[in-house]
Amino acid sequence: MTEERRATIRHRTLKGGRVVTNAGYSTYDCTVRNLSEAGARLRVASIVGIPDEFELAMDDGRKYACHVVWRTEAELGVSFNVA
Repeated sequence: MTEERRATIRHRTLKGGRVVTNAGYSTYDCTVRNLSEAGARLRVASIVGIPDEFELAMDDGRKYACHVVWRTEAELGVSFNVA
């Protein structure tokens, strides 16, 4: 089993959201698969066109400034930028 490197525990979830880029002119639907105070795992149709920095707008109204930590063909691991 691999060692957990996250500072906070992520909780499994299945929530809808949108990756918002280009000052709100471009959006990509996503599913939030797990979530913590520090980051999330997002499932998307494709990572093509998604930059390293974007806003995550969740369907429940929460918004997070995100930085991509890792990516696969259909998933992104992001950390939340804290002001």
